[in-house]
Amino acid sequence: MLAIEQLSKNFGARSIFEQVNFRFPDGEKLALVGPNGAGKTTLLNILTGHEQPDGGHIVKSQNLRIGYLPQEPEAHPEESVLLECMKGHQRTYQLKRIMDQALELLQSDNSPQRLTAYEQAESQFRQSDGYSLEAKASSILHGLGFHVSLIHRSPLTLSGGWRMRLELAKVFINEPDVMILDEPTNHLDLPSLMWVERYLQTYRGTLLFVSHDRALLNRLATQTILLSHGQVRCYKGNFDRLLEQRELEQNQNEARKANLERQREQLEDFVERFGAKASKAKQAQSKAKQIDRLRELEDQIESPLHSSTLHLKLPEAPASGRDVLTVEDLSIGYQSPLATGIQLKLERGSKVAIIGSNGIGKSTFLKTLARQIPSLKGNFQFGHNVKLAYCSQNHEDILNYEQTILHNLLQSRADLGEKEARQILGSFLFSGDDVYKQVKVLSGGEKARVALCRSMIEPSNFLVLDEPTNHLDMSSVEVLIEGLRSYQGTLLFVSHDRTFIEALATHIFVMLPDGRSALFHGNLLDYQRLAAQQGFPNVLDPQTEKESAHEERGNRASDQNQSEEQARQLKKDRSRLQKAMEKHEKDQHKLRLQIQSIEQKLATLDPQAYTEAQKVHQDLQATQDALLAEEEAWLAAAEQLESVESQLQTMGRLVVS
Repeated sequence: MLAIEQLSKNFGARSIFEQVNFRFPDGEKLALVGPNGAGKTTLLNILTGHEQPDGGHIVKSQNLRIGYLPQEPEAHPEESVLLECMKGHQRTYQLKRIMDQALELLQSDNSPQRLTAYEQAESQFRQSDGYSLEAKASSILHGLGFHVSLIHRSPLTLSGGWRMRLELAKVFINEPDVMILDEPTNHLDLPSLMWVERYLQTYRGTLLFVSHDRALLNRLATQTILLSHGQVRCYKGNFDRLLEQRELEQNQNEARKANLERQREQLEDFVERFGAKASKAKQAQSKAKQIDRLRELEDQIESPLHSSTLHLKLPEAPASGRDVLTVEDLSIGYQSPLATGIQLKLERGSKVAIIGSNGIGKSTFLKTLARQIPSLKGNFQFGHNVKLAYCSQNHEDILNYEQTILHNLLQSRADLGEKEARQILGSFLFSGDDVYKQVKVLSGGEKARVALCRSMIEPSNFLVLDEPTNHLDMSSVEVLIEGLRSYQGTLLFVSHDRTFIEALATHIFVMLPDGRSALFHGNLLDYQRLAAQQGFPNVLDPQTEKESAHEERGNRASDQNQSEEQARQLKKDRSRLQKAMEKHEKDQHKLRLQIQSIEQKLATLDPQAYTEAQKVHQDLQATQDALLAEEEAWLAAAEQLESVESQLQTMGRLVVS
């Protein structure tokens, strides 16, 4: 059980919660929603112990295990991504440490007591399914998009986004009773997002999550909690169901309020007409008291929530030729290609969403088209009178963090005056003295709005947007969708927001890990249908994508790529054989200690105890046979390891672990 009782929290004079009571129902998938600044993250922090309330307390069952996604990655991780993920299963990881310590003590002191301690520790580790922990960790990491080449690297070599994926993997592998996630799909590509959604749908505990992904809110939530005005209310069903119920409530409230207003106005008219007459004075006083009560009732009725959102007004797109972009046999990347042989032709007015796994070159493709980086091979050309505007997901690429919001906008257009710039910024929710804030002090959502504003104010007919919905709340995303729907130019964008893609895309451009790409007419559902008909991989199904990528790699003609694949497999074999040899060595040590103990027992037996002596001899023989089998298995693994090492040396790719 998890509940809050009389919870209160203030920030200065502002009240976030006011004596809130709520019991989180067991086994439900609860979406926490509310306006920006309502206190969603604060509530999650209080539930996980990262913030303290000003009043009230948290009630939870004894031994309740709560898993949460931290806001920052682990500062001192294990030596590899795989080990750090395994560490996430706290109980089993602790048993592993106890077992390893017991083995270390046993190696220096082979007394029966030490042997018993090790056996007990190993038994507990085995009973907790500890020997399958590595396989579980690998499966979760692969689902989150970690390729084999990444899981054996140090987490410290990964980007911030990948390290947060690792933190999410640690939450999943721990299998807590209650899982608390704040924006769990941030940093995920579309295939990984689909995998996470499926994983959470099968999760059997209680899930409490905050997300701006409307599709996730609708597909995952069984109940939706609205946090607003310091109070929480729970609605059955998903986010769209909440909106329906809220609309019904607001209609009822408005009708009730209108009725109260009519009653009050009638009473006020009576008081105004007859209040001065002595014969009606007593009645007028009574009516005045009724008016006060009606006003109190009016104030108690909740008004519809009106939150500020941006009002996107794109400049009119100049006319362009019918063919906007032609890409022929293009290879993109940096020192080595990320994608090769790209073929793409865009016509005026099309809105094309690029989808695929992280790290395969989607953002690099957009940067190449924006001429921020050179292509490696092939060419691309724009059509007649095409004017491109590019918005990077890395706001540092287009914003000067040391300058003010207003200065950033003024620098984007030479003909832009301060008055017009302030009007434009006002439509993006920057008014008054806010325009003089330095960009570096802004929140992620505010930076995203400035970047969008700067990218879109110049008349263009070809918008290239990289993750434009990052950090925007749902209402802002909806307004952005409406603005782009009315845009008469051509749109090419990368996004992992399914609602955004479905609302805008006329075409889907798919990029695969093996370097292939293809354009499909229609939305995401159309792509999946057409891909199935054509035998093209479905990247929205992570397993299908991985199988396709593996099969394609096996068929590639490049000797270099075949060698790299062979080297990766050899390294996996080497790691497996090394671990097998370590296990055989541990088992041999254990068996030798058992033999020593049996021999000592045999030496102290009464010579007349023939039956017992025979049984001890049988135990000794069985243990010696087991030791011989372990030694033979160790030798076989050692021979295989020597062969693997020799092949790696021959390929010139030996990497000392």
